[in-house]
Amino acid sequence: MLIARTPVRISFAGGGTDLPSYYNRHGGVVLSTSINKYVYTILTAREDRLTQVISSDFRVTESYEDIAQHTFEGAELDIPLACLKFMTFRGGVNLFMASEIPAGTGLGSSGAVCVNLLKILAAYLHLRWSKQDLAERAFQIAREMLHKPVGKQDEYAAAFGGLNIFRFQEERAGATPVRLPADVISTFEESLMLFFTGTARNSSDILTGQDQQSAHGVPYVTEALHQQKALVGPMAKALEKGDLDDFGDLLHHAWEVKRRLSPAISNPLIDEVYEAARSAGARGGKIAGAGGGGFLLLYCPPREQENVRQALGPFGLKEMFFGFDSHGSRVVYNDPFFDCDRRGGMRWLFREAGAAGAGGL
Repeated sequence: MLIARTPVRISFAGGGTDLPSYYNRHGGVVLSTSINKYVYTILTAREDRLTQVISSDFRVTESYEDIAQHTFEGAELDIPLACLKFMTFRGGVNLFMASEIPAGTGLGSSGAVCVNLLKILAAYLHLRWSKQDLAERAFQIAREMLHKPVGKQDEYAAAFGGLNIFRFQEERAGATPVRLPADVISTFEESLMLFFTGTARNSSDILTGQDQQSAHGVPYVTEALHQQKALVGPMAKALEKGDLDDFGDLLHHAWEVKRRLSPAISNPLIDEVYEAARSAGARGGKIAGAGGGGFLLLYCPPREQENVRQALGPFGLKEMFFGFDSHGSRVVYNDPFFDCDRRGGMRWLFREAGAAGAGGL
């Protein structure tokens, strides 16, 4: 049995510059961190050639006898099917999937699911893939096989883990860790708050429009993305200097820039909640992911956080407590003897004590 675990992420600046329509021309830069909310996959071997996929989140079970013959159209579990087809997997396993985060809430869960499935399948097949291999293959599945209008930041954040600046070019991509002293990391972690707005959303419409406008060089979109990218360096420097309040102010500026990309990124409720949080002591914030709903991220000094909670109480938002993750996607359990796994286990035969030829245990 194998168990793989992959984190979701929060991004601070640069979102949208990770789309190929932008980074192929201008180069993309994103500042983000993975957090300790995870998607999980459990893999167990079967004795037949059937592949069974169970999603606890969607409450769906699908079975495949000949994976190559199945199409993505109408498939509720399109991501696992695409991963299996990408790997030219021939079957013989059970895959159980579960997530701590609902889909469509802006924390990159779809990218994390894809990375996590590739991680566990690669481990099962004894493939030695780097973190970059994982991220690039997951992006290829989302963009080229499933035709989703996604950028690369979710897959890279899920695969690498930690606080990073990701740089994307037409032919290459890379991660530069932002290394902070332990006390700064701890205070930074304590100063971030996440509130669920109560609505999930499909980001495809927002991203499709942004992708098309970026590809056509629409001036206001291109300029907003340039500004998003330009904020990454100052935000990282503020963190490295330990000037966290300056980081919070820059996060507020990044949100103002992000809102210019599309009127669908915010709405009257989000604006009202955000202004209430700012009035109560939050220095900055943003809607996670593409926008339109999901989680509201806030930077708020710990001394002001109770005021913010009281200010947001009338809106009925639920706070989600979290910490940082530094590992990225990984296999956390690998036991070839569990359930008589044919790749490494053995079948035990027990005889009653005293039986002929028993010879003890």
